[in-house]
Amino acid sequence: MKPVPVDQAPQALIYTPHGRDAMIAEALLREVGATCRTCSDLASFEAGLNETACFAVVTQEALKGADLSGIAARLAAQPTWSDLPFIVLTRGGDGPEQNSAAARLSEALGNVTFLERPFHPTTFVSVTRSALKGRHRQFEARARIEELRESENRLQIALLAGRLGSWEFDVQTETLAASATCRAIFGRGPEAPFTYQDLLASIHPQDRARMQAAVGASIAGDVDYAIEYRTVWPDGSIHWAEIRARVVRDRQGGRPRLVGVSSDITDRKTAEDRLHQLNETLEERVFTRTVELRQAHDKVMAEVEQRERAEEQLRQSQKMEAVGQLTGGLAHDFNNLLTGITGSLELLQMRMRQGRTAELDRFIVAAQQSADRAAALTHRLLAFSRRQTLDPKPTDVASLMAGVAELITRAIGPAIALEMASVQDLWSTLVDPNQLENALLNLCINARDAMPDGGRIMIQAENIFLDGRAAGPRDMPPGQYVSLSVTDTGTGMSPEVIERAFDPFFTTKPMGQGTGLGLSMIYGFVRQSGGQVRIHSEVGRGTTVRLYLPRHAQAAEAAARRSGVAVASRAKPGETVLVVDDEPSVRMLVTEVLQNLGYCAIEAADGRSGLEVLRSSARVDLLVSDVGLPGGMNGRQLADAGRALRPDLRVLFITGYAEHAVMGEKHLTPGMSVLTKPFSLEALAARINGLIADEAFPSRVSSGLAGGGPPP
Repeated sequence: MKPVPVDQAPQALIYTPHGRDAMIAEALLREVGATCRTCSDLASFEAGLNETACFAVVTQEALKGADLSGIAARLAAQPTWSDLPFIVLTRGGDGPEQNSAAARLSEALGNVTFLERPFHPTTFVSVTRSALKGRHRQFEARARIEELRESENRLQIALLAGRLGSWEFDVQTETLAASATCRAIFGRGPEAPFTYQDLLASIHPQDRARMQAAVGASIAGDVDYAIEYRTVWPDGSIHWAEIRARVVRDRQGGRPRLVGVSSDITDRKTAEDRLHQLNETLEERVFTRTVELRQAHDKVMAEVEQRERAEEQLRQSQKMEAVGQLTGGLAHDFNNLLTGITGSLELLQMRMRQGRTAELDRFIVAAQQSADRAAALTHRLLAFSRRQTLDPKPTDVASLMAGVAELITRAIGPAIALEMASVQDLWSTLVDPNQLENALLNLCINARDAMPDGGRIMIQAENIFLDGRAAGPRDMPPGQYVSLSVTDTGTGMSPEVIERAFDPFFTTKPMGQGTGLGLSMIYGFVRQSGGQVRIHSEVGRGTTVRLYLPRHAQAAEAAARRSGVAVASRAKPGETVLVVDDEPSVRMLVTEVLQNLGYCAIEAADGRSGLEVLRSSARVDLLVSDVGLPGGMNGRQLADAGRALRPDLRVLFITGYAEHAVMGEKHLTPGMSVLTKPFSLEALAARINGLIADEAFPSRVSSGLAGGGPPP
């Protein structure tokens, strides 16, 4: 047996005042793990007879002739669970069978075991272990009794908190036991008699039969009893009670009893009656309230309409201001460009009339340069609107940076130091490399202009991963990106300037030194490529513009720059091209190129006219069509109709405005290609020749300018 825990205070009381019995008993009791308390006299022994004592060891001669009334009183006062064991050590022949005094001692002490001396130590240990085990069972019974009492207390607290009255009804004897709360529910006092007949008398006469039927059904079917009925209190007032119970039977399945709870539901029933009365007048009240709400709604809508008119007037004012800025900026820039073009052409015409042909190339070059600048300006406008035609390719940004380093160095001048850095294993990204070069050069030129006294420009490329928390504030989806940043040590920008930096024609440069389209073009290009642009700047501490470009899984293509446009070959006899464009000058130029190459050309001014040609028996090897055509049929619709008539028809779209809803690259099918206006005549000739010759020409969208894009 395990030692008895000291904190539970189990004790073995020893009262052996003569000889060595106490010492021997203590030694043997330590073996069973009991703590010993040796009493020197009868009074201390009597005082130790309490609930902490496990058993008592006493010699018969110590109690012989003693007054045991105090001990008997203590034993009689024990709780119901307690029956303290006594081990009485007797001498040979002094057992209760031979000794009447021992028999009286057994009667006085109750739970007694007589052990005759001399005894073997094992016998003593066995007897004490039995006594200790029996006492532990009594302690366990005490714990269970206390738990049961605590459980009953909690149940009573719960019933009181829920205002539930408990009751029990013996069906056979019709005996009803009810708590004080249950009696109060029926209008009775705590001590007032409340029999089953009193209960029946308390139930409203109209509900009594229903209640008795419910009791009978519950007993007969062993189902829960649940009912609500009216009660009549002794003062004549009417109340409501809710009763719930369960059938309980004895071990043999007989003697049914109903055990349950009751609650007063008068307040709930009163509220239900009031709700019923309110429902009866609901229609009238709803109508009245509807009228009130309609009037309030009309008033609010009138205020909303008035506010919307004011907002519309404000938006119109802002729109007109923006349109004024846009048209004014465009008029200023295009007037300068047109002056260069028309002036060069007039001088060219004048010199030809005069027969002075020596310097004609100078005027031709000036007119071409002005036209190229006009093309770049329209390209920037398309870039800001994110409707430009791009030629995206897997691009190695680090190689692209190295390729434009010399050009940037020349552009920024010797007073500004240029530094470049890129991480190893930089990811590739799917962008138009020409547009990215233009964007990088524009950013460096802006940085140069922000450092009139010189400074430093740092171009850095790195791989970054943005989770949802980091991508959200940047208005980007989470994922992997290539970050390309340009940092300068210039004058910086205020928050107000940063907020408007991407607006078209917004510039802080003096009149004539900037169009205000640089950053807007970069923003449009990056957003169209699936990325984002962010600016961080502080006045006096410089600016960082960071481009976020989505990672592309495919490796970057090797950089290959065209030195010029290949010379197109001559047409085969009979090869015919249908040219559809609503602009006569464009039709004239395209037709001239075709005739120079030996092709037969058929012209049409709109989609309907072009479709009539395709429906005829005329030979058509290639359809060259503008995207935006008048007459209700655009270029793509014409091409689709032509393909239905002539499945092998090759198509070249020429457009100055990329209609993505019609001309998105995902919609191009084999045998189709797109050339963006303005284009060089050499590029047009090469593209026409390639499509008709059925070379390995993939469906693609590209710029028609020599070099693959507009000049920076």
